[in-house]
Amino acid sequence: MKPPKSAPAGVFPPVTTPFDPATGDIAPLAFRQNISRLLAEGVAGIVVCGSTGEAPLLEPDEQRHLVALAREVLTDGGWLIAGTGSESTRQTIALSKAAAAEGADAVLVRPPSYFSGAATPATLVNHFRAVADASSVPVLIYNIPKYTHLSLAPGLLQQLAGHQRIIGVKDSSGDAKNVAAYRAAVPHWTVLVGGASLLFTALELGCQGGIVGVACFAPTLCVQLVREFELGGSHRVAAGALQERITPLDKEIVGKHGPAGVKAAMDAVRLQGGPVRPPLAPLTPADRERVSALVRGD
Repeated sequence: MKPPKSAPAGVFPPVTTPFDPATGDIAPLAFRQNISRLLAEGVAGIVVCGSTGEAPLLEPDEQRHLVALAREVLTDGGWLIAGTGSESTRQTIALSKAAAAEGADAVLVRPPSYFSGAATPATLVNHFRAVADASSVPVLIYNIPKYTHLSLAPGLLQQLAGHQRIIGVKDSSGDAKNVAAYRAAVPHWTVLVGGASLLFTALELGCQGGIVGVACFAPTLCVQLVREFELGGSHRVAAGALQERITPLDKEIVGKHGPAGVKAAMDAVRLQGGPVRPPLAPLTPADRERVSALVRGD
């Protein structure tokens, strides 16, 4: 087992997965270049194979390869977090072990969702415990009801709070009250918000930062917000002003268009976004121009 790192805190871009336009395969050079540029902006680490990285559309070997590629770039101590959620406990364990073997510092695990109607708090707790028991690296729980149609209750987190390898939660509910409830439920865990619209609010509530899609194309804004907030005093006003700039980028690009919107925004700032993987569809020309205008601040 790896020596423990300090708890993750700060801004973590859930990096996109660039694909070759001709073959549809992963584009390793573009992936590494994107990560290098984001790290240069002061992010605390990156998340690979998350929702913005189109994880459900990736093959297990591709997911493992992405972790290995990212590890080559993260040489400065930043956190490398890998999404490893899958539909079976067995497959989630396998993906988590593979990510750890390739150098992930932690894994981010969503609840299984295909049989969400049959899920109970007990089955979910058993799932997360089994994954954490088998993992050699710390585990972050991932609440993303928009995609899983499951909302993890604060009480469920409390049932997992005693596990030594479960260290935190990412909340992508988009609900400030839920973020507050999570913070109160597991005071010793890292709590990371999953939407940049709530970054300032999350910090006010005592959370440690965020895994936010806006940081894939506007990392400086997100990093500066956290820095200004941490300085306190009058700097909180500057942090609030940055939040006002970030919120429309989150709602109109990330929230409305998902990975395709994030990739279009990356293209607009000369990062390498490129195409999404079918069945996801590219943005219309009108939406693409709207994304570009938002990024420019028009």
